[in-house]
Amino acid sequence: MTRKPDRPAVQLDEVSKAIIEQLQQDGRRSYAAIGKVVGLSEAAVRQRVQRLIDGGVMQVVAVTDPLELGFARQAMVGIRVTGSLEPVADALAALDEVDYVVVTAGSYDILAEVVCATDEHLLELISDRIRAIQGVAATETFMYLSLRKQTYSWGVR
Repeated sequence: MTRKPDRPAVQLDEVSKAIIEQLQQDGRRSYAAIGKVVGLSEAAVRQRVQRLIDGGVMQVVAVTDPLELGFARQAMVGIRVTGSLEPVADALAALDEVDYVVVTAGSYDILAEVVCATDEHLLELISDRIRAIQGVAATETFMYLSLRKQTYSWGVR
C-alpha cells in the first residue's frame, strides 16, 4: 500500500504504532479493548484509527483464501514492459482478477498476482487481456501450487 501524493504524511508515535499492532493481531478488536491496552479512550482510538486509514498508513480488511471462494487458480505474472511502466501498472490494477501489482527492479518490470476460477479463465486473462495492454512486451506466469505462508503482521518500526 503506497501513500497517495495528495495525502499528508501521518506521524506515527508509539501509541499509533501500538494501535496498529493491536489491529494486526485481530482486525476485529474493539476500540474499547484497544484503548485499555494503549491508554486511550474508545473515542480517541476511533479517531486515531480513522486518521491512519485516511492517511493511507493502513487499511482494515478481511483476508480470504481464494481457493475456498472458488478460485482454483492463483498465479504471479512477471511482466516485461516497453516504454513507461506506470500506464501498464495502472491498466493491470484495473483488472478484477488482479489483486496485487508492484513495479520492480530486476528481470521483470512489474509483478501482478492474479486469481482465476479455472485454467481457461487464466488463459483468457493472460492471452487476451494482459498481453493486449499497450506496452506489455512479454509475460511469464508462475502458478501457485501450495501457499506456505501469507502474513500481514510484520509490525511497525
